[in-house]
This record gives sequence, C-alpha cells and structure tokens, in this order.
Amino acid sequence: MALIVQKYGGTSVGSVERIQAVAQRVLKTAQMGNSLVVVVSAMGKTTDGLVKLANQISTNPCRREMDMLLSTGEQVSIALLSMALQELGQPAVSLTGAQVGIVTEAEHTRARILHIQTQRMERHLDAGKVVVVAGFQGITSTEELEITTLGRGGSDTSAVALAAALRASCCEIYTDVPGIFTTDPRLVPQAQLMEEITSDEMLELASLGAKVLHPRAVEIARNYGVELVVRSSWTDDPGTRVVSPMPKPRSLQDLEIARPVDGVEFDTDQAKIALLRVPDYPGVAARLFGEIAHQALDIDLIIQSIHEGNTNDIAFTVSKNVINRAEAVAAAIAPALCTQNNPEQGEAEVMVDRQIAKVSIAGAGMIGRPGVAAQMFATLSSAGINIQMISTSEVKVSCVIDADDGDRAIALLCQTFEVNNSPVPQNRISPQSSVLSPQHSSPPVRGVALDFNQARLAIRHIPDRPGMAAQVFGLLAQKNISVDMIIQSQRCRVVNGIATRDIAFTVAQADAQEAKAALEKLAPSLGCGEVLVDTAIAKVSIVGSGMVGQPGVAARMFEALSQHQINIQMITTSEIKISCVVAENQGVTALQAIHAAFGLAGSQKIQVPA
Repeated sequence: MALIVQKYGGTSVGSVERIQAVAQRVLKTAQMGNSLVVVVSAMGKTTDGLVKLANQISTNPCRREMDMLLSTGEQVSIALLSMALQELGQPAVSLTGAQVGIVTEAEHTRARILHIQTQRMERHLDAGKVVVVAGFQGITSTEELEITTLGRGGSDTSAVALAAALRASCCEIYTDVPGIFTTDPRLVPQAQLMEEITSDEMLELASLGAKVLHPRAVEIARNYGVELVVRSSWTDDPGTRVVSPMPKPRSLQDLEIARPVDGVEFDTDQAKIALLRVPDYPGVAARLFGEIAHQALDIDLIIQSIHEGNTNDIAFTVSKNVINRAEAVAAAIAPALCTQNNPEQGEAEVMVDRQIAKVSIAGAGMIGRPGVAAQMFATLSSAGINIQMISTSEVKVSCVIDADDGDRAIALLCQTFEVNNSPVPQNRISPQSSVLSPQHSSPPVRGVALDFNQARLAIRHIPDRPGMAAQVFGLLAQKNISVDMIIQSQRCRVVNGIATRDIAFTVAQADAQEAKAALEKLAPSLGCGEVLVDTAIAKVSIVGSGMVGQPGVAARMFEALSQHQINIQMITTSEIKISCVVAENQGVTALQAIHAAFGLAGSQKIQVPA
C-alpha cells in the first residue's frame, strides 16, 4: 500500500460539480489500497475576490490581516471536499495548515516552511481516513499561533513538503493542463507534452515562468527525492514525471530552503576569450559560435552585454586545454565580422585570459529574495577581489575572477552562505544525467521559455574596482527589488583617468522606474555615468541538461534568431540554460523559431485553457 499526496488547484475545485469529480478520483485511488493526503487550493477565483475586498477597505492592508483573510479560501475547499468524500462513503477529515502542523517562518504573505508535525495526519491515515489539507498556509509556532501564507505557488509547496515529511511514494499535482510542455502551447500550438523531465531542468523552466509548477516546490522535491507527477484533473492520462536523483540524507527540520544558497561551486579549468567591438546586427553571434561549434569546442559561460553605438562585446569561457584552438577561431573570424556598410570601424579585438577561475553560488532559495547577488559581490569586495565577468540564471550567480583569488573567494563565500563548497568543476558534469529512464535520455534542449515581464537597466561607466557591483545591487536589495540577469561588459573605457565598465541587468517591469530613480541618486557617489531603462524587451531561454558537453547548442539557438533577423541584445548562460534578450515585438517569433530549430514541435496539437 502506497502513501500518495495529491494536490488540486483552484480550477480543479472551482465548482460543486468539480469538487465532486475530484472526490470520485480520490475515492478511486483510495479503493486501490492507497493512503491519501489531498491538498487543495481555494475555489476558482476566490483568492482574487478576497484581495479585491481587502483593497476596497484599505489601499495598503496589513500583511497579517491579509493572511487571516486569504487563508479562509482554502478552508471552504477542504470542508466541501471532505463532505463530498463522506457522501461517497469514504472516511475523510479536513485540516487547516495550522491543524496539520505546517510550521513556518514568521513572515506574513511569503512564509517558508520550517517543519511539519506529522503525528496528527498519521493517526488519521492509520484510521483509514483521507486527510484533506488546506494548501498555501501554515502557522508560526504552537506558542504564537499566527496564521501565515506561503505566497505564490504555496499550494504546490505545501503538497511537496507534506510528501517529503511523510516520505510519500509520490506527489501528484493535478491541474487544468495534461502535464509539462516543451513550451507554452498557447504560443506554439505544436508544443509537445513531455513524459519525463529532470528536477534541475524543471527548476529552470519553473523559474523562467512555466507556471505549471512553482520553483520552491521543485526544489523541495529535488532535495528530498520526492517523485512529482503533473497530471490533468480531467483525464486519466499519465502526465509528466519530474524525476530527481537519489538525495543525500538531510534533516526534515528547516524543511524548505532555510538559506537562499545551498551550494558554492568553483572551476579553475577555465580560460576567457572576449571579442570587443563586434558589429551589433543579427547573425554575428550565430556566425561566431557556429564556427566554434564546427571545431567541436565546448563553451561554458557566454555573456553579451548592452551595445554601445553600433558595436557590442561578446565573451565566453572554455576549458584550458582547448583555449589555443578557441583563440585561433576567434582571431580568424574577427576580420570577417566587420560590417560591409561600415568598414572603417575596424575589426573586432580579441582578448584572451588564461588565468581565471569561475566561482558560483546556487540555490532556488535566491528566487524572490533580493540581495543574494549583492551579498556575493560584497563578500568578494571585502577581500579586494575584482569581478571580471558576471553571469546569472534564476538559481545561480557566477563570477569570473583572477585565478590567484580562487581559494580565498571559495572560503569566504562558503563562510558567508554557511555551506560546503562543491569541489568538482560543475560545467564538466551533466546534471542528473542518469536519473531519467533509459528510453528518455536527455535531449540537448528540453524546453523553451519566454518572459515578457522584464525590463532592462544599464549603468554606464562604473569604475572598474572591487565593491561597485556590491553597492549597486545592495541598494536594490534595500528597495526589495529582485534582479534577474546581471551582465558586466568586457569593454573597458577610461573616463577622467579611471578605468570603467558598464553593468546591465533585468528586473520586473513593475520595479523598473523605482530601480532607475534609486540608482540615479547613487550614481554621483559611485562616479558612474547615466542610468538607462528599456521596458520593450523579451527574454527567450532554452533549458536542457543534455546541452552539457554538446558543442553547437548555443550556435543553433543564435542561428534560429538570425534567420528571422532577430538581433540579440544580451546573452547569459548557466550549465543547462541559455537566455537571450531580444526586442519585445520579436519575442513570440523568437520562441517559435527556437522551438522549431531544436525539433521540439510535433504533429499533435493539444488544446489547453486560455
């Protein structure tokens, strides 16, 4: 007999008829001899309605009272579902987050789970009851009894955390789509349903806006080895399995990520090549990395920052044993990159640095927690370590520094974030390469994501010395502004006798003007230039653990964009993800072109709700 946790979203319990249909599905699972914990969200648009009511009372409602208000939505759902099960003859009991023992941080509207007291659930399960739990909510402690809510994706997080605490066989997430797609099927009708995906890949896709699962839920599943299955509430189709490697033993105390960073990684087997003043037009990146792929050279980091005039800079890292070949390719192609209509600009300059190291911090806990990158930069600054390159993903920040500073950087970062370092060069390993079934070995690209909700800011001519990035992103953290992509330009410009560089980054569009105003006040004290903002951008990304060790993946992405005359404004990478910023009006075309380029489209069209 298996213990299964099932979670049903708001649309799945949006009416009496749908609640009764869920009860039938739960009954069927129980009759197969399984023990069940069922987590449900509030019915339909209930939460939206409660927020609207609060806003009619107050323009800035107290966060504690918002938790008190919003937690009532799930209580309706659990009571009705328990009644429906009892009407079918299945013993059931409904429990709020507090009653079930979900203990959280004392952070209203965005609490994280510390631990779960499972004794009460286990007693009911032993008595043959289905335990119906209110998702999205918890309680601070048995002394204070303060109701908290978990924020966006809270019901997913509740369900996976319960599965981990109870050591359930699996956690089934039921929703209004049949599983996880290669991209958004509303934008690409030929998007295909995946049978399996690794938790690392799902973590990146979820962080990039794939709303079917929240990153916090995926991270818990990965940490505790919980098997996740995403299925439709309306069919019996198998859905998509999210598989994780065998986890290391870890305490169920501080169950959800207690620290924003759970790993510090380093790699000294890296060398850097930068091409300065390459033409800023479609096809340049495709041509450069196409030739590199032709030479079967594997690339790790790639960054392209904001352009200046009609030229741009592109930098990338490779392993030291192929740096001479990579330099030869770059030197050979640099003259050919000169634009035909502006030959007087001269050819691109090639710079090579063989004495570098890459240090990275990683963890899904940094999502939605401003200040993590700033803390990393401040740590390096405190030791006088200058940052040569910055590249970020949603769950990782990587910095290229001088190789001689590597050991100090690792020791300090491990101390700052209270974690052990990972001594193996991470870019040489295919994450979770062995966790998929043999028939589902990782393709180079698993999925493609598009994000229209970002704005790009750029700060010109920041003095190139330790501590500048720490001050910039520390200020944004104080304003509670989360930063996504961060890229530091390679071109160095001397202004008033001081070497300077540009830094570009992306934030949520809603935070763009506040970020710009704050940085403009800071600029005089830093001695930097103007602050620019652009809200008409889109970020398109590819994700796949199979791209590790496969030269040419980036080139194929860039070529797909080039064929549609889409100019790349920024590039950033992690081991299993490549993201490009393009013009907003070209975002959908970019998504469709890249999806087709990697052969992810199929003949079957699956209808999903709008």
